[in-house]
Amino acid sequence: MQPPSSPCSEDKVEWTTIIGAHQGSWDWKLAELWNCRDLISLFVWRDFVSLYKQTILGPAWHILQPLLTTLTFTFIFGKVALLSTNGIPPFLFYLSGTILWSFFSTCLLKTSNTFLSNSGLLSKVYFHRLSIPISTLFSTLISFAIQLSLFLLVWIYYCFQSPSIQPSFSLLAIPISIVMISGYALGGGIIISAVTTRYRDLSIAISFAIQLLMFLTPVIYPLASVPHQYQWILSLNPLTPIFELFRFSFFGGTPCSLFSLALSATFLILLLILGLTLFSRIEKTFMDTI
Repeated sequence: MQPPSSPCSEDKVEWTTIIGAHQGSWDWKLAELWNCRDLISLFVWRDFVSLYKQTILGPAWHILQPLLTTLTFTFIFGKVALLSTNGIPPFLFYLSGTILWSFFSTCLLKTSNTFLSNSGLLSKVYFHRLSIPISTLFSTLISFAIQLSLFLLVWIYYCFQSPSIQPSFSLLAIPISIVMISGYALGGGIIISAVTTRYRDLSIAISFAIQLLMFLTPVIYPLASVPHQYQWILSLNPLTPIFELFRFSFFGGTPCSLFSLALSATFLILLLILGLTLFSRIEKTFMDTI
C-alpha cells in the first residue's frame, strides 16, 4: 500500500485562483470584476433592503421624497419666485429635474464613502474592491427606476391634458442621459472615495459642494431662461447638457447642443479613467491610512 502524499511533496499544485497585486495604475482587473457579479448582486440587495429597514413607510419613501421635494419647488420657484419653465407644467418640470438630481447626488455621496463605510469588510476578505461602488450604483438605479415610473405616470397624464406634451422619437435619448449621469456619479464617487481616505474633512466639503452644484445645473430652471451672457458659465458644467437632454426627451422643444453633449461625453471618459486609476492606486494602501 502506497503512503499518502505529503503536503510538502514536490507535486505541482494547480491553483484555481491567484490573488496578486496590481501591476500598475492601469491594471484595473475588470475581468475579475465580472467574476464578482454574484457578490455585486448580494451587495445590491443589502443596500436596497437596509436603506429602509425598520422604517414605518419603507420603500414608499422612494415615492414620497420626490413628491414632497417637487411640491416645495413648485410652490417656491413656480408660485413665489415665478421662474420660467418654458411652457412646461411646473410640477412636471420640477419632478423631472428632482428625480435625476436625486439619483446623481445620492449615488455620488454613497460611492464616495466606499472605503470608509466598508473598512471592516474590506480588511477581512479579498474581493474586487470596485464591487462595492458598482453595487451602490445599481441599488441607487433601482430607487431611480421607481421614481422614474412615478414621473412617467404623471407625464402620461399630462400627455392627455396638454397638446404641447406628446410622445415622440426624442424618447429614445432617455438611456443616453441615464448612462451619462450614472457615469458621472460613479466616476466622481470613486475619485472622492480615494481622496477622502487621506483627508476625511473633504467628505464634509463635498456634501456642501453638491448642494452648490445643483444651482449651477439646470435642475430648477431651464437653460434658456438664463440671460444669454451667462449661459456660457452654465455650459462649462458637464452635467448641463445631460439635464437638458433628459428634459428634451420628454418635452421636446429646442434640442441641446450636440457639441456640449460631445464635450460632456469626452469629459466623462476622462473622469472614469482618472477615477479607476486613482482607485487602483489607493486600494493597495488604504487600510494603512484608515
